[in-house]
Amino acid sequence: MPSLVKKSFDNPDELVTPDKTRAEILEFGTVKAARVTAQPGWKWSECIQPHVGGESCQAGHLSACVQGSMRVTHDDGSELIVNAGDAYSIAPGHDGEVISDVAFIGYEFNNQGKDFAVWEKS
Repeated sequence: MPSLVKKSFDNPDELVTPDKTRAEILEFGTVKAARVTAQPGWKWSECIQPHVGGESCQAGHLSACVQGSMRVTHDDGSELIVNAGDAYSIAPGHDGEVISDVAFIGYEFNNQGKDFAVWEKS
């Protein structure tokens, strides 16, 4: 990989658009970055689960929110509300729902060279 690389989320390497969701994914060797937009009314268990299965989201997330708000409920019962300006880490085993009147926009980073389980094609 070259020493300097620049890409735009407006021209992604991969675009995934499940219900109420838009994920623009950029690949940098084994590192992937995604701009994820979830519309008001989005809920993982309604919009993503039908495509990937499982009882809850099994992807881990290291992300930063730039717009909107989302409630995340972990399988252990703990909850977290993410707002614009927050950086957050979420372990596998959770559900999420947009609770703002505007779209939730977050940037996710994955440095393990694997697909974002949420965005895998079914």
